[in-house]
Amino acid sequence: MPRIITRILFALLICALPSLGSAAEQAPQAAEAKPAAPIPTEAPTPAPLPAATTEAPKPQQLRIGYIDIVRISTESSLGKASAAQAKQKQGKLQAQITEKRKQLDRQKKALETQFASLSPAQRDAKAKEFQKKVESFQKFGMNAEKEMQTLQQGLGKSFNEAVQQAATEYGTANSLALVILKREILYQAGSVETRDVSEGVIKLMNEKWVKKK
Repeated sequence: MPRIITRILFALLICALPSLGSAAEQAPQAAEAKPAAPIPTEAPTPAPLPAATTEAPKPQQLRIGYIDIVRISTESSLGKASAAQAKQKQGKLQAQITEKRKQLDRQKKALETQFASLSPAQRDAKAKEFQKKVESFQKFGMNAEKEMQTLQQGLGKSFNEAVQQAATEYGTANSLALVILKREILYQAGSVETRDVSEGVIKLMNEKWVKKK
């Protein structure tokens, strides 16, 4: 009995060997059929970040000052002094012109009174003499006008230079982009600030006027 069992087990072992061999052969083929996945060499592209929302920069405010030249000429010490000097000169010249005109009028009346008693030659001589006086009077009037114009131009130049210097100093000290003459503004942007700086300019001009005296 034991021999029979031993033969049966031996026969079963022999039958099982071919199936073990085929399983061993199929295992490498299965391994070859599924190659390993390649290792990625490129770095993945990062997802784009959302754009940051920034507010547009606000435009820088432009500061502009303006001056009232009429006010400066009537309120500043230099303007008052210039006006007084011009008025004094004009009065002096006007008085001289008026006096010379009166003299001509008196001479003319006297000549008219004598005219009837004079001979033609005397009349002609008196007329020429009086005409020279008239021409001299006219020349004096023209020279007086030129003298007055020269004075006004000189005073105006000095006044304008003083205003320019004071406006420059005031604008620099107060961070103004411009200092202009007062004009009617038809349009002004929101980024522009305008203000009257006449008072400040007058103050600077008066300080310089006191130092010069």
